[in-house]
Amino acid sequence: MSISVDDAVAVDVMIDDRAMHVRIRDGRTLRAPLHWFPRLAGATDAERGDWRLIGSGEGIHWNSLDEDVSIAGLLRRAS
Repeated sequence: MSISVDDAVAVDVMIDDRAMHVRIRDGRTLRAPLHWFPRLAGATDAERGDWRLIGSGEGIHWNSLDEDVSIAGLLRRAS
């Protein structure tokens, strides 16, 4: 079963040394390698952890890194 781009809303984000893991409202998790996001890849743990959901979960924003990631964009890139 695939995740519809229109229905994908993030509820949580976790970043480790290799990937960003985004939990979607329906319980599934998207995994995206950090090398897709150079600013995140080069950021400190504190900078990576300073995120907030934007647009009711349609995206993720890192203020100190001036980085935004859309959930729809993650899905498109992963497919």
